[in-house]
Amino acid sequence: MPKLKTSRAAAKRFKITGTGKLKRMKAGKSHILTKKTTKRKRNLRKATMTDSTNIKNMKKILPYL
Repeated sequence: MPKLKTSRAAAKRFKITGTGKLKRMKAGKSHILTKKTTKRKRNLRKATMTDSTNIKNMKKILPYL
């Protein structure tokens, strides 16, 4: 069995927690910020966990994470 390649794009965007969950940053914080409220922008700063429906695919493209 050959070595599996890690998706470098995904590796830069996801980190694994101590319990094995995938942590990600929220989208929508890079531009068009004037129409977004301060509260909404503040909440976009925080990291969140990847949804359970995507975990199977994420483990496939991040085999050594």
